[in-house]
Order: sequence, then C-alpha cells, then structure tokens
Amino acid sequence: MTHPIVPQIIELATPVAEELDLEIVGVVFHTNQRPPVLRVDIRNPHQDTGLDDCERMSRALEASLDAAAVIPDAYVLEVSSPGISRQLVTDREFIAFKGFPVIVWTSPSYEGQQEWTGQLIRRDETTVFLNQKGRVVEIPRTLITKVQLDERR
Repeated sequence: MTHPIVPQIIELATPVAEELDLEIVGVVFHTNQRPPVLRVDIRNPHQDTGLDDCERMSRALEASLDAAAVIPDAYVLEVSSPGISRQLVTDREFIAFKGFPVIVWTSPSYEGQQEWTGQLIRRDETTVFLNQKGRVVEIPRTLITKVQLDERR
C-alpha cells in the first residue's frame, strides 16, 4: 500500500527531475525503518542511468524536500535506478520495451492463470498484447496488477 505522502513527493520531485532531464519511475516511503527511508527511482531517458544522475537528483531533490518541509522528521533519501527488473508503467516504457520478455500478473486470474509470460507486443487503452511462441494473448488491463521485464529469459 502506498504511503499517503507519496503523491505529494511525486508532485514535488517530477519538476526537479525534468529540470535535470530525468524521469521519476517510482517512489516508496518505508516508514517501518528508523529513520524512515524515502526511495526515489529515476531513469535517464537518453542513456543508461548512472551514479552521476542519482547524485544530481539526490542533491536537487533534497533541497526541494527540505524547503517544502513535506517530511517533518528525520529521514534517509535514497535515489537510485530501478535497473532492468523493474515494472513497466508508462506508455513510453511499454513502447521502449516492445519485443522484450515480460511477466504479467492478473487478479483475479484470467483464463485460469494469474501469471503470464511472453514477449511484449504493445499496450492500448484496454489491453496488453503478448506473443507466446507465435500466439497472441490479449489480457484486459483492468485485471492486470503488474507488468515487469522477465530477467529469467
């Protein structure tokens, strides 16, 4: 479950990332740790996301978070790249990873299964299309809980 402060942080972090020519791909606030950990995953759309990107984002975001006083108590800020095993969320990611092996999870199950693997064909407003050994599988987006790149293949 997403922490209620996450949408505020995304709203604050997105223009900071855009100014640095980066994208926010995920935000998680781990309150079960002391001090709590705010993890922000970024992506450089032009090249592999590097340590320099993370450092630049960390410095800029830290200044914005402190100025806005969104998180009142002490916390740890972690800025990182989600790596290859990340979820696909945005239209841009679904386009960029066309043809890549993915895993699609559904809830409830669809046609008797909750986990689908195949090569990503595309996504439209209502459906995710997978290629399973030449057979096209159409999975309704309303049932999909997660789509992730498949590192096992």
